[in-house]
Amino acid sequence: MGLKRQKQAKKTISFYKYNFSFREPFQILFDGTFCQAALKNKIQIKEQMPKYLMGEVQLCTTNCALKELETLGKELYGAKIILQRFQVRRCPHFKDPVPASECLLSMLGETNPHHYFVATQDHTLTAGLKKIPGVPLLYIILNTMVLDKPSQASLDHVKAVQLGELVSPAQQQSIRSLKEEQGISQKDGERRGKKRKRKRSNPNPLSCLKKRKGGPTPPKKTEQGEKRKRIRHKKRRTEGGDTPAPAVANT
Repeated sequence: MGLKRQKQAKKTISFYKYNFSFREPFQILFDGTFCQAALKNKIQIKEQMPKYLMGEVQLCTTNCALKELETLGKELYGAKIILQRFQVRRCPHFKDPVPASECLLSMLGETNPHHYFVATQDHTLTAGLKKIPGVPLLYIILNTMVLDKPSQASLDHVKAVQLGELVSPAQQQSIRSLKEEQGISQKDGERRGKKRKRKRSNPNPLSCLKKRKGGPTPPKKTEQGEKRKRIRHKKRRTEGGDTPAPAVANT
């Protein structure tokens, strides 16, 4: 294994770890074309793949990929035996199998949420994978396994995240964990977003009372428009303690 190729693979893996939250064990989806190329070039997948990716791996396939090898006949019997040793991931085509290329693309969706590597020699599948951001591609060339450089779609996605136009998967995961810590669920957010309809309440009973015909009598006012002040006369007491008689006005 060349030092230059190992160095390039390490750089590419770091790119996917940092920008798309890839973690060990790395999940690798295989189709029959890769297994056939490995058999032809005498590559031991289970032994060489962990060494090349410098980490623990899980070798996976789908039921559609196995069914495709069965229909292709005895020429691919060896590739079928290799593929049968891998974990079979559930795909949505269990009852009605589809071509392996179509099945693997459906497993990735638009954003590859399960962080799959894909190992294939199919050019049609490879062209489709390069349109999806965050998909590491493995293939065999000149008797060696190669981890392809990040696609243009992956580079554009990372650039958009750095410019603040998109939220990276790592940021999405941190937001989800913070919401869980605060006890905020998705349903709560939906409820807050909806406007509540106000219930129709009964009218105030005081507002239904009949108005009196005569309003309250206004206080008497003096000529200047001021209220008349009430004057209280204090009675003076004499030295004997008797109250004096009221004074009579002179006529």
